[in-house]
Amino acid sequence: MELIMPPKRERSTLILIRNIIIIVALIALYVWTFTTIDVKWERIFSERTVANFGRVIPQLFSPDWLAFQNVMSLMWQTLQMAYTGTLLASILAIPFGFVAASNMVRNKWLNTLSKWILDAIRAFPELVLALMFVAAIGPRPFAGVLAIAIGSIGMLGKLYCEVIESIDMHVVESLEANGANKIQILFYGIIPQIIPEFLSYAIYRFEIDVRASTILGIIGAGGIGTLITISIQNRNWDEVGMILLVIIVVVTIIDILSAQIRKRIV
Repeated sequence: MELIMPPKRERSTLILIRNIIIIVALIALYVWTFTTIDVKWERIFSERTVANFGRVIPQLFSPDWLAFQNVMSLMWQTLQMAYTGTLLASILAIPFGFVAASNMVRNKWLNTLSKWILDAIRAFPELVLALMFVAAIGPRPFAGVLAIAIGSIGMLGKLYCEVIESIDMHVVESLEANGANKIQILFYGIIPQIIPEFLSYAIYRFEIDVRASTILGIIGAGGIGTLITISIQNRNWDEVGMILLVIIVVVTIIDILSAQIRKRIV
């Protein structure tokens, strides 16, 4: 039995021209980028650079185990910063998420205002926020906590809003039809639907904030980032190697644990 295959679809000339234009534009963008950033290739591959790599890299891979206790102490402080900041953000983002959700608040002005506030918060990187708080309250871990908390509200508020807008409104309508009041609808119709995803997003944000906390310490927000700055200034590359090893191991463990927790929640 002979199979009759459908005729091959001819490629439109316009699609071909469009693809060529896109490829040419991308190539032009890369060429423009590399020709305008003024890369000093002769310095990158100079004898001095190679000598520095030969001196620094072996020390990085020979971590100073005598500094392990101090590194772990500051790593614990970094985890505390990330946890406190994420906890504050996960709580403070809830009202923003509810006000921004169009199925909860039927006022377009409030919806838009809440979304604008969340967009404005996301426009500020945690690094910029940390610089502001370090200048305001001094170089201490609390500055890092505030930077993480405010920076995380923007992301979590947006995610919470999307979760709330995707809930099954038939459950809410059924409760309303049976005479439930607003509090009962909230606790029995809305919260059971949103809690699993809220927790999942909060845990995922904690993973991100742990990484961010290690960077914020470099500009004076406390934690292990401060030790990184001191070690680099003193050229203690073996101590830097110990710090990097601890960060990699701790972040990997947190990623694995949070992934397992999120699977069980959702």
